[in-house]
This record gives sequence, structure tokens and C-alpha cells, in this order.
Amino acid sequence: MIGYFALLFYFENAHYININRSFKAKKENKTALTRIYTYLFRVSYILVSMKKKVRIKDIADKVGVSTGTVDRVLHNRGNVAADVKQQILDVVDELGYERNLLASALAYNRTVRIVALLPQPEVDDYWRQIDSGLQKAAISIKHYGVILEAIYFDYGNPKSFVEQAKKVLSKQIEGIVFPPMFSEEAKWLIEECHKKSIPNVMINTQLENPYSLSYIGQDSYQSGILAGRLLDFGLTEGQTACIINLDYSTKAAHHLHEKERGFRDYFSKKNGKNIKIIRENFEDFNDSQKLQIFLTEILQKHKSLHSFFVTNSRSYKIVESLEKITDKPIKIVGFDLIKENLKYLQKDKINFLINQNPSEQGFLGIINLFKHLILKEPVEKKQYLPLDIVVKENVNYYLREGNNLSTFI
Repeated sequence: MIGYFALLFYFENAHYININRSFKAKKENKTALTRIYTYLFRVSYILVSMKKKVRIKDIADKVGVSTGTVDRVLHNRGNVAADVKQQILDVVDELGYERNLLASALAYNRTVRIVALLPQPEVDDYWRQIDSGLQKAAISIKHYGVILEAIYFDYGNPKSFVEQAKKVLSKQIEGIVFPPMFSEEAKWLIEECHKKSIPNVMINTQLENPYSLSYIGQDSYQSGILAGRLLDFGLTEGQTACIINLDYSTKAAHHLHEKERGFRDYFSKKNGKNIKIIRENFEDFNDSQKLQIFLTEILQKHKSLHSFFVTNSRSYKIVESLEKITDKPIKIVGFDLIKENLKYLQKDKINFLINQNPSEQGFLGIINLFKHLILKEPVEKKQYLPLDIVVKENVNYYLREGNNLSTFI
């Protein structure tokens, strides 16, 4: 602050001081003094008008309570009578008190432990991107005492999910981020977190329940509608579109059912075209020969099939198999900007990709817990991320954006 006024004085008055030193005309000396007095007045005005820093003691004195009571209200600790708490909060607003979060964290030497329960990121680049977003968020707020631990379960394995979730619950943690991929197992975990008063944030898959702090990710139903609209551009009267789930345990995957529902609803309300919708599930998607046989049977059974809606990040597997069994032009809409998908998007083998913003899901999952646990701010219950339509002409923009998640603090 002193430096600021010194610079202001120098730039506005240095040449007038030189006038005094060189014994210039009396009139000029008076002008110099006037400028100096004006400067001093401005400094005094700024100092007087500067907002006085409000202390906890100031709030306590105004309400007539102890500083300890004010501290408990500000940090949401202990029991304080509702009317007293409201009086304190009113005075906080009136005086414009602002918490120094970093100082508070250091003063209380507090460590906030958060766990991310995720599928093994090596299995799919989509989960690697979510994991990367989580880590970036943790780095941006680590100076507040936040420590993130990632615990991984086997993708598509509900038993592994429960085993790792039990390990998470055995730890002393203050929050958890996870994708509720398996409905029944996820409901159990959410109930257990509620019993232990552990706030949880859901990502990737939305599971309606009264206990989760928030959900961050796509609106699965709307993404199905969007996929229908995109495929509709390439379909003509009487053709067939196939919803294909290359995934494990699809019966328990709520988000896949919502995508299918949205896709079907789009075409059921569409006038002018009689498009047949079929749905197929296939779990042996990592066996390329079995997938080729499976797709061959579908194409032979449905001669009018001209498009696939791939409900997850595995569109590239459909392309790889189709290239070996048919020359028939087939439209494909899928999800996620992973390396394998991008290769075929550039070759026009995949027509559209819907970006689910996995890095941002992970990033915001941690930030939501940070807001709740440390900032004591309310968190929006449902945070739907944009459903970005990506084609080869605009994909480079999204690749740049994905590598530049800004830090929160």
C-alpha cells in the first residue's frame, strides 16, 4: 500500500519538486505546493474510505456473544441456538466479514481426505481422462489441506466395486467421488455414506437418491435424444437403426437405459419417417473375432440396417469389425474423444462423437466437495455438462480445451 502511494506521488509530482529545488518562479512554486496538498488530500481520503478489516471479535462484540460462538457458526461446528446463529450471520453480512480460508486451514492444521472410487483407468481412456481431472483439481486446492486418494475397482465387476467400496468406508475420510455404475451396489454405498455422514458426489452416471451431495455429468436421456437427431440426418424411410451396448452388466446400467429411452423417444415423436429401432447388447467386445461374427449376424438379419448408436466410448470397436465384414456405408454416432475414436472420426468412419467432458466431470467432482467441506457453500444438486457435438472439422478445438482445465484457486 505504501509503495502504491509512493509511486502515485512520484509520477504526479516529481517535476514539481524539481521546480522547488531549482528556485523557479513563485507562481510555479505555489502550483507545486497545490499539487502536493491535493495529493495528500487524496491519500487521506483513500485511507479514511478504506474498508476496515472485520475481525471475529468485532462480530462477537456487536452480537454480544463470545468469539468461540462466532467461530463455531463460521466453521459450522458445534451447537449454537438457531436465533443466535442467525444474528451472527446477519452481522457477518452487515459488516462484510470475509473468511481467510487459507489462514483458517493453516491455523487449524486441518487435513481433508477425499477418496475417488473409479474403474481402473488403464482399461479405457475415458476413465483415464476422469482420473486426470480429479488429480488436477486436487493439485489446485492442496494448499487447503485437501488430500486425494484414488482407489480402483475392476471395470464391469460389481463384486470388485463392493470390495473396494468397503475399503473406502473403513478409512477416515470426509468425502467420496464415484460413478454409480451398478445400481444396487451404488445404492448400498450411498446408504452407507449417509449412515457415516460422508458426503458423496456422483459422476458419469446419475442415480436418483436423497443423500448424494450432487451429480456431475451428462443428462443420459437427452444424450439419447441428441444421438437420434444426429443419426436421423442419414436415415431414409423404412431403414433400421441399432442401439448397441458394448458393455458388461447392461441390465444394471441405469445410464444406458436412459440413453436408449431418449433415442427411442426421439424417433417415436418424429413424423415423416418409419424408422425401426433395435437394441443389442454384447459383452465380449474385447474379442474381435466374436464381435465380427455378432455384427455379421445382425446385418444379415436386418437388411435395412444403416446406422449404429454406440452408447459408450467403444465406437472404434464397431468400426474395426465392420471394416472386415462389409463395404456397406453405415452411419455411426458414439461418445467420447478418446484416441481410437478420434482416428476414425478423422477418416469419416465415425460421423459424430458426443463429448461427455470426462476431465471436467472429475475436476468438478472434487471442487464440489471442496465447496461443501471447506467453503461451506451450497452445491447444486444436478450439474449437467454440455453435450458437445464433435465432428472432424471442429475436433481440434476440443482437444486444445481438454488439455487446459483451469485451476480453481
